Amino acid sequence: MADEQAGDDTFDDAMNDVASEIEILRAERDDMRDRFMRALADAENARKRGERDRREAEQYGGSKLSRDLLPVFDNLKRALDVATDDQRAAAGPLIEGVELTLRELIKVLTRHNVTPIMPQIGDIFDPQQHQAMFEAPIPGTKAGQIIQVMTEGFLLHDRLLRPAQVGVSSNTQG
Repeated sequence: MADEQAGDDTFDDAMNDVASEIEILRAERDDMRDRFMRALADAENARKRGERDRREAEQYGGSKLSRDLLPVFDNLKRALDVATDDQRAAAGPLIEGVELTLRELIKVLTRHNVTPIMPQIGDIFDPQQHQAMFEAPIPGTKAGQIIQVMTEGFLLHDRLLRPAQVGVSSNTQG
């Protein structure tokens, strides 16, 4: 009987060891499944992030070059703005060449989705698109109205490339 009891204890111990081993294997399986699902989610997130980065690079990759060309636009525009009628008559072909160069620059910028922000005097100051260079209490204006435009601003697609530089009225009486 003692041998029978010892055999039963050995069998019970073996069954407990097997059950314990099964629980350990299940825990490992669940851990591996969890790690696999996390790795899969990470891979999907990396794929989406890479796709988004590629699209942004395609759309906004030229922003540095575009930003570097804006002073060229400003200088050509300033040159045309200061030319007097006498200078235009004396150097007509030169002035015409500068005008053509400015128009071509605008066409190239537009082709690359760079669009101007051209505020007008009397418009309301928008801090999302304008940079206030000064404030002055001008009679006949309301606070926040644009009273002077120094340079146009530009957008690249929907992003601000450069804000328009403006003077703003600080007049508290309208």
